[in-house]
This record gives sequence, C-alpha cells and structure tokens, in this order.
Amino acid sequence: MFNKQALTISQQINQLKKRGLIISNEALATAYLSHISYYRLGEYWYVMQSDKENHIFKPNSNFTDVVALYNFDAELRILLFGIIEKIEISLRTKLIYHLSHEIDPWWFQNFTLFTDSMALVKTLSNLQEELSRTKDESIKNHKKKHKDDLRFPPSWKSLEQTSFGALSKLYGNLKPTVKSKDVIAKELGAVNHTYLPSWLQSIAQIRNFCAHHSRLWNRNLPGTVKLLPKPPNPWIRNLENIPKQHEFQKLYVHMCLMKYLLNVIQPNNTFMQQLDNLFTAYPNVDSDALGMKPNWQQEPLWQ
Repeated sequence: MFNKQALTISQQINQLKKRGLIISNEALATAYLSHISYYRLGEYWYVMQSDKENHIFKPNSNFTDVVALYNFDAELRILLFGIIEKIEISLRTKLIYHLSHEIDPWWFQNFTLFTDSMALVKTLSNLQEELSRTKDESIKNHKKKHKDDLRFPPSWKSLEQTSFGALSKLYGNLKPTVKSKDVIAKELGAVNHTYLPSWLQSIAQIRNFCAHHSRLWNRNLPGTVKLLPKPPNPWIRNLENIPKQHEFQKLYVHMCLMKYLLNVIQPNNTFMQQLDNLFTAYPNVDSDALGMKPNWQQEPLWQ
C-alpha cells in the first residue's frame, strides 16, 4: 500500500541534501520548489542518481545543474512549438486547398475517401465538439446563415478549428487513390504518401508534449518514423550521422524531419541557429540525451 506523506518544501530540500544533492543556496531552491513541483523537477535529477532505488545521487550532483536542465528543456519546447506551428499551418492549408479542389469543400466528411471509417467517426466527433465550443465569428455566422444545411461548415472554416493531431490523422487516413495525398507529400518534399504520415504523427505527439509542458530532454518518444532512402531536398550527407532505427525514440531524428519540412515551408528559417544558440547557452546539457550527432550543424539539412 502507498503510504508516503506530502513533504514541506523545507523537508524536500533536507531530503535531497541527505541523498547527496548539493544545494548551496537554499533560498534559491525554496523559490524554485515553490513554483515547480518536486515531482516535475525529479524528472531532471533522476539521471544524476547512482542508486535509483534509494534515490542516492552521484558525487558532485548539484541543484543548479537540475535547474539548468529544466530551463533548457523549457526553452527547447518553446522553440519546437514555434517550428511545429509553421508545419501545422502549411499542412492545414494544403489539405484544404488540394482536397477542396479535387473533391469538394466537404471532402473531410466523405467516408468513401477514407480507409478507416471508425477513425473518421472519432475525428469528426472531436471536430463537432470543437465547433460547438468555438467563439469564432465565421463559424457562428455560418451556422446562423445556413441553418438548414446539416453539413459541417466547408473545410476552410471547419478545419481551422481542429488540431494538428486531427489533421495528421485525416491525412494518414486518406485512401492512396486520393490524388491529393501524393500531391501534398510531394510538395512537402516527402515524395509520396508512404512516408509523410509517420512524420506528421511523430510531430503531432511532440507538439502535445510541448503544449502540456512535458519533458523532452532524455525522453524516449513513442512511435517510429520512415526515412526517405533518397530525399530530393538537402538531408544528412555523412552516413554516420543518419539516425539508425534504434535511435528513432530520441528527439534528434524528429527534429531533423521538422527541419526538412521547414526548409520547404520557410527556406530561410533560423532553426539551426536557434538550436545551436540554445546548446551554447546551456553548455553542460548532454546533447547525447537527445540523440544529437557530432557536427550536426555542418550537415546540408541544417545549413
């Protein structure tokens, strides 16, 4: 039976010190622990423990290093959230544009276009919920003006209200016979529909981690991705630097795919400089925990 009791901040600090964590400035530790929970910070000091069963820290483990890791991770999430926003807006635009022209503005509720009907039911149910909650004037006005039309508002209105996760599921669920599925993949540099769904799903998962302030540093990510054997756009030239299958759980390969897509969407982006600046600002952060490769900045992808 679980019988641990809640500790005061003072007790938390004393416990950490007894376990070997160096805390030279207790006032600073008190300030941090009053705003960031012990449990959340624990995700960053976990790797500093030599005995994880009894929570004993390795020699020279310092609270300031825990704080640095936490702040690095927070800034990394903010950076990636901005990158993912650009990818999300581009995907939404392409889905709306190409499928509305190939099919019609209500393609997203046409079950004949999708492989998994139950998955589409769930996507549409979530969309209906979003539309019922929205304060967006265009949706409200559409409903007032077209009371007798029982369909969703057209895609350029409806899909502006849905999430990146829902967009990635819509794209992945499209039948291969839908021409726009390949057109969108080709426009984004993914050649055909075989590769893009796994990229979008992984990026959508990372977006959710960012949105919920979850740790990215030293995290094993769920799912996997399919890499292009011969990408048409700049990629990684040094074969040693291309992530291997067992490294797909680390963040680096997913950031590479974000960069690959972003280079199409915004060719003169500063993703590499921002990421490099972040590592410069936090020199003690172990980049290997993200699966980073040696001299990653020199690869054509990151130029």
